[in-house]
Amino acid sequence: MRQRLQTTNADDMLREYDFGNAVRGQYHGRYRQGTNVVLLDAGVADVFPNATAVNDALWLLVAVADAMAFRRQERTKGPDKAQPPTSRGRRKNANATTSKAARA
Repeated sequence: MRQRLQTTNADDMLREYDFGNAVRGQYHGRYRQGTNVVLLDAGVADVFPNATAVNDALWLLVAVADAMAFRRQERTKGPDKAQPPTSRGRRKNANATTSKAARA
């Protein structure tokens, strides 16, 4: 059996610390599930009234980032069939002449 260590310094705890009503292991289950504590700057914390507002804003940011990534992925895929030229391309070609003799 393990022996308990005896502390010799009785001044370790202040008198105002009262653990008389403490419950051992009260938050053990929550802790085992995992914790993720994030410290916000004071200016950021002033913007949000509570944790729910922070979470809602972060979920919105995640949704926007996902949508932008999806749009970027769609642009890089390339079209399946030939697309008509853009208006810029038509404008460029309308002003251009096709023969060297006409240009000279």
